[in-house]
Amino acid sequence: MSHYGQKSPIIARMLAINFKPPAENLIELGTRAKAARLRLNMSRKTLSARSGVASSSIKRFETTGLISSASLIDILFAMDRLEELAHLFSNTAVPTIRELDLELGQAARQRGRQ
Repeated sequence: MSHYGQKSPIIARMLAINFKPPAENLIELGTRAKAARLRLNMSRKTLSARSGVASSSIKRFETTGLISSASLIDILFAMDRLEELAHLFSNTAVPTIRELDLELGQAARQRGRQ
């Protein structure tokens, strides 16, 4: 809170971040993978043949999100989506408070001189 009872825009932005439990993220990943496969009009059997990943593993991945990293890479390759891995652990810069202030349109703080 600021001095006048109003929430700082930076604090409001930080509080707006929605954290999901890991299990929920896994299920969402599997659901998105299934949707991507269906957009390609590809059956599990076809994806299994192209990727070398067992059809039962693909089904488990699509329903629970659980899969080995090697199998995930094989599936991404078979679906021509391998480039998406480049963003997984990319080096993203964390903005400074000053950059956040500028982004939110606030004047940069300055200190007075004695």
